[in-house]
Amino acid sequence: MEHKPKKLALIASQGTLDWAYPPFILASAAAAMDWEVGIFFTFYGLPLLKKDLTTSVSPGSNPAMPMKMPFGSEGFQSFNWPMPNILMNNVPGFEAMATTLMKKTFKNKGVASIEELREMCIDMDVKMIGCQMTMDVFGFKREEFIDEVDIGGAAAFLEFASDANVSLFV
Repeated sequence: MEHKPKKLALIASQGTLDWAYPPFILASAAAAMDWEVGIFFTFYGLPLLKKDLTTSVSPGSNPAMPMKMPFGSEGFQSFNWPMPNILMNNVPGFEAMATTLMKKTFKNKGVASIEELREMCIDMDVKMIGCQMTMDVFGFKREEFIDEVDIGGAAAFLEFASDANVSLFV
């Protein structure tokens, strides 16, 4: 009896910094375990495949997000700074500041960047499918995306996912 590797099928539908991590972490971990992995990038997740990758965090859309400082004493860094919604939603530059702080915190903790995780996935042959319909709806062009992405529709992903051991929508 032939041994087939386990198979993971992911759908990535979000493109903010905090939502970019789960598909790339899960995909790279599964690929490192010799699983066959495919990710379908659709709607707001599709820009994660652009050559010019820019991600930010949107604290206003996630009021449960802890605000940690990536500098100062250990006690200062571990304090959970409560941020009122009115501050997060109405102060110019707050999103950029929160993004900078989160990226710095990730770096301080030794967490790979989204770019590094994406490159790891490419190096481990994770199949990345960009949603053709999303490209059409948002006016994206093929040349905006990394060369390693396949462009396809839902049927292309469903064909891959049809015999997956694990399927996740993240």
